[in-house]
Amino acid sequence: MSQVRTSEVRELKEDTGMGSVKIADDVVAKIAILAAQEVEGIAKPSSTKATDLMRNIGYDSSTRGSKVEIYGKKVRVDIALTVEYGYNIPATCQKAQNKIQNTIENMTGLEVTDINIRIAGVHVG
Repeated sequence: MSQVRTSEVRELKEDTGMGSVKIADDVVAKIAILAAQEVEGIAKPSSTKATDLMRNIGYDSSTRGSKVEIYGKKVRVDIALTVEYGYNIPATCQKAQNKIQNTIENMTGLEVTDINIRIAGVHVG
Protein backbone atom coordinates (compact mmCIF):
# COMPACT_ATOMS: atom_id res chain seq x y z
CA MET A 1 0.00 0.00 0.00
CA SER A 2 1.39 3.42 -0.89
CA GLN A 3 2.17 6.04 1.71
CA VAL A 4 -0.48 8.72 2.19
CA ARG A 5 1.01 12.22 2.13
CA THR A 6 -0.41 15.64 2.75
CA SER A 7 -0.50 18.32 0.12
CA GLU A 8 1.57 21.41 0.84
CA VAL A 9 0.30 23.39 -2.13
CA ARG A 10 -3.38 24.14 -1.53
CA GLU A 11 -4.53 26.34 1.29
CA LEU A 12 -7.74 27.89 2.50
CA LYS A 13 -7.73 31.66 2.04
CA GLU A 14 -10.35 33.84 3.65
CA ASP A 15 -10.71 37.62 3.55
CA THR A 16 -11.41 38.96 7.04
CA GLY A 17 -11.91 42.59 6.05
CA MET A 18 -8.53 43.46 7.56
CA GLY A 19 -6.53 41.13 5.36
CA SER A 20 -6.53 37.43 4.63
CA VAL A 21 -6.14 34.31 6.70
CA LYS A 22 -4.52 31.30 5.07
CA ILE A 23 -4.72 27.80 6.52
CA ALA A 24 -2.47 25.23 4.83
CA ASP A 25 -3.66 21.67 4.35
CA ASP A 26 -0.82 20.47 6.58
CA VAL A 27 -2.18 22.55 9.46
CA VAL A 28 -5.61 20.93 9.18
CA ALA A 29 -3.93 17.51 8.93
CA LYS A 30 -1.94 18.22 12.09
CA ILE A 31 -5.12 19.32 13.89
CA ALA A 32 -6.78 16.03 12.86
CA ILE A 33 -3.89 13.94 14.14
CA LEU A 34 -3.63 15.78 17.46
CA ALA A 35 -7.40 15.57 17.99
CA ALA A 36 -7.43 11.83 17.29
CA GLN A 37 -4.57 11.26 19.73
CA GLU A 38 -6.67 12.81 22.52
CA VAL A 39 -9.13 9.91 22.21
CA GLU A 40 -8.67 7.06 24.69
CA GLY A 41 -7.61 3.96 22.78
CA ILE A 42 -5.71 5.78 20.02
CA ALA A 43 -1.96 5.23 20.33
CA LYS A 44 0.44 8.16 20.36
CA PRO A 45 3.36 7.87 17.96
CA SER A 46 6.56 6.83 19.66
CA SER A 47 9.63 8.99 19.29
CA THR A 48 12.89 7.51 18.08
CA LYS A 49 16.34 8.99 17.79
CA ALA A 50 15.88 9.14 14.02
CA THR A 51 12.57 11.04 14.21
CA ASP A 52 14.03 13.38 16.84
CA LEU A 53 17.03 14.08 14.60
CA MET A 54 14.83 14.71 11.56
CA ARG A 55 12.65 17.10 13.58
CA ASN A 56 15.77 18.95 14.78
CA ILE A 57 16.94 19.58 11.22
CA GLY A 58 13.55 20.89 10.17
CA TYR A 59 11.78 17.84 8.73
CA ASP A 60 8.42 17.36 10.41
CA SER A 61 6.79 14.02 9.68
CA SER A 62 3.99 14.60 12.18
CA THR A 63 1.34 14.78 9.44
CA ARG A 64 2.52 11.53 7.88
CA GLY A 65 -0.39 9.14 7.48
CA SER A 66 -2.97 11.86 7.02
CA LYS A 67 -4.34 13.70 4.06
CA VAL A 68 -6.84 16.52 3.88
CA GLU A 69 -8.63 17.93 0.87
CA ILE A 70 -10.13 21.39 1.19
CA TYR A 71 -12.83 22.46 -1.26
CA GLY A 72 -14.06 25.95 -0.53
CA LYS A 73 -15.16 25.80 3.12
CA LYS A 74 -15.48 22.00 3.20
CA VAL A 75 -12.79 19.53 4.18
CA ARG A 76 -12.34 15.79 3.76
CA VAL A 77 -9.93 13.94 6.06
CA ASP A 78 -8.18 10.62 5.43
CA ILE A 79 -6.11 9.47 8.39
CA ALA A 80 -4.20 6.37 9.44
CA LEU A 81 -4.27 5.57 13.15
CA THR A 82 -2.97 2.93 15.52
CA VAL A 83 -5.29 1.64 18.23
CA GLU A 84 -4.27 0.36 21.63
CA TYR A 85 -4.71 -3.39 22.13
CA GLY A 86 -7.98 -4.28 23.85
CA TYR A 87 -10.06 -1.34 22.61
CA ASN A 88 -13.13 -1.81 20.44
CA ILE A 89 -11.99 -0.55 17.04
CA PRO A 90 -15.35 0.66 15.62
CA ALA A 91 -16.31 2.47 18.86
CA THR A 92 -12.86 4.04 19.23
CA CYS A 93 -12.88 5.18 15.60
CA GLN A 94 -16.30 6.74 16.01
CA LYS A 95 -15.03 8.70 19.02
CA ALA A 96 -11.99 9.76 17.00
CA GLN A 97 -14.17 10.88 14.09
CA ASN A 98 -16.33 12.99 16.42
CA LYS A 99 -13.28 14.53 18.10
CA ILE A 100 -11.59 15.29 14.75
CA GLN A 101 -14.75 16.86 13.33
CA ASN A 102 -15.42 19.03 16.38
CA THR A 103 -11.81 20.17 16.68
CA ILE A 104 -11.34 21.06 13.00
CA GLU A 105 -14.68 22.87 12.81
CA ASN A 106 -14.04 24.82 16.03
CA MET A 107 -10.47 25.80 15.15
CA THR A 108 -10.86 26.57 11.44
CA GLY A 109 -14.52 27.29 10.71
CA LEU A 110 -14.44 24.65 7.98
CA GLU A 111 -17.22 22.10 7.56
CA VAL A 112 -15.93 18.53 7.81
CA THR A 113 -17.77 16.36 5.29
CA ASP A 114 -15.87 13.06 5.60
CA ILE A 115 -13.41 11.49 8.02
CA ASN A 116 -12.04 8.22 6.73
CA ILE A 117 -9.93 6.27 9.19
CA ARG A 118 -7.58 3.47 8.23
CA ILE A 119 -6.33 1.35 11.11
CA ALA A 120 -2.61 1.02 10.46
CA GLY A 121 -1.79 -1.10 13.47
CA VAL A 122 -2.43 -2.23 17.01
CA HIS A 123 -0.15 -1.05 19.79
CA VAL A 124 0.63 -3.47 22.60
CA GLY A 125 2.25 -1.89 25.54
